[in-house]
Amino acid sequence: MFHGSITALITPFKNGEIDWPAFDDLIEWQIEQGTHGLVLCGTTGESPTLTNDEHRRIVERGIALVKKRIPVIAGTGSNATAKTIEQTQHALDAGADAALIVTPYYNKPTQDGLYAHYESVARAVNIPIIIYNIPGRCVVDMSVDTMSRLAALPNIIGVKDATSDIARVKKTAAAIGKPFCQLSGDDITALEFLQEGGHGCISVVSNIAPAFAAELQDSWADGNPAIAADVSHRLASLNRALFVETSPSPVKYAASRLGLCTDEVRLPLVKASEKARQIVDATMKSAGLLTAAHPQKASATA
Repeated sequence: MFHGSITALITPFKNGEIDWPAFDDLIEWQIEQGTHGLVLCGTTGESPTLTNDEHRRIVERGIALVKKRIPVIAGTGSNATAKTIEQTQHALDAGADAALIVTPYYNKPTQDGLYAHYESVARAVNIPIIIYNIPGRCVVDMSVDTMSRLAALPNIIGVKDATSDIARVKKTAAAIGKPFCQLSGDDITALEFLQEGGHGCISVVSNIAPAFAAELQDSWADGNPAIAADVSHRLASLNRALFVETSPSPVKYAASRLGLCTDEVRLPLVKASEKARQIVDATMKSAGLLTAAHPQKASATA
């Protein structure tokens, strides 16, 4: 089962193109810093603005670089079921460990439509599937009952829950009644998710503070809730700052401050505003990420 701190990796751009050297370095740094898994081509990776070729190349290159050192989950969802199947099949062929599939945005399907969408993908492609439920971006909210129906399919194995409804963790576990991977989709709820029986977090903040995010998860797993709580408190303001404007603009700015990549995003997103940058700078300093020497190597134990 997937667990711990799983980074929803940003896609670095430079002059309108993917910055492949920065991409390679980001992956190596994530592994070095203790990240437990990676999501490639998620919405934090600006998947809606990637071309089909870029999407395939990111998945293939990322899997080749990771070399099975940690799990790689490919974001393969779209608001068209046929396209989702195509991208999910590619992820399987490329060697991904799982597919993260977002609820179809804009279409606004009913609960029966949601079930039919995921059932079609699950039956077409034999890869572990994690449902990504994020009503704030997709308008539609998958109910616990629908998720329970889908969990009866053998390769639908978990959920990235970005509803901020902590009570759903236990409700979902009770409704499904068998092992089902529940991952927080909001860094601000990462610790609460664990406290309620969740298994980890698909994280944005771990793009810039991977050691902190991993330590929170490792401390909880090792039976050290006080340390996990300390790290959670240390990251709280930063977690909020990274969503002061539409993600991933703030986290890309933060990554640029650490020398990891540029802060370039693709339209219709724009770079973080000056006000947002000031907020991000302040919270990065407070968290200890902006230090005089090798800031990008900041350790959770520093």
